[in-house]
Order: sequence, then C-alpha cells, then structure tokens
Amino acid sequence: VQLQASGGGLVQAGGSLRLSCVASGRTFSRYIVGWFRQAPGKEREFLAYITKSEGSTYYGASVKGRFTISRDNAKNTVYLQLSSLKPEDTAVYYCAAGDDSYDYWGQGTLVTVSS
Repeated sequence: VQLQASGGGLVQAGGSLRLSCVASGRTFSRYIVGWFRQAPGKEREFLAYITKSEGSTYYGASVKGRFTISRDNAKNTVYLQLSSLKPEDTAVYYCAAGDDSYDYWGQGTLVTVSS
C-alpha cells in the first residue's frame, strides 16, 4: 500500500484546511488509518484514527473537537478536516495505515498556521 498525503498549506489562525490521504491498492478499506504530525524539534504526535469499514473514530486530546477524520473507501481516501487552527498546529502531517499497526506511511504534508 502506498499513501499520498496532500492538502497542506499556509493558513491564518482560526482558519481551516482539509487534508487528504489517498491510498493505492484494493484492500484499503481493511485498514485502520491514522493521522499524525511532527513539529520541528518535537516528537511525533498522534492525532486521530478511523477504523476499517465501520468508521469508528478516536482523537488525541490536543485536537479533539477541532479536527475530524473521515473516510471514503470507494475513493481509497481518508480525510482530516482541520478547524480552528492555531499557530501551534504548525507541523508536517502524516497519514499511516495498517491492519493492527501502522505499517504504511505517507510522505507528509506541511501545514503552517500564521498568527
């Protein structure tokens, strides 16, 4: 499985962005998909995941209520809607997928939030 993350960019504080993670391969709907981010000089941070076909979701504390993860298995795509963005949300955002662990990672997309 190859993952391609996109949708990052420069946005003002309070703004929104939608990130996309497009996967190759027919078995994408079988995988759990998660979003992570890493800011310069910081550890990678878990943001959210969505389960396989039923689409149950779970969020990290720092983004719960502001970010929304969703998936469209017909398009092999998982989205992360970012809202009420803060300068501290600036980071490279990654998507990852796998059966029971995150075996596949995308290349990351940069989100920059200006104050």
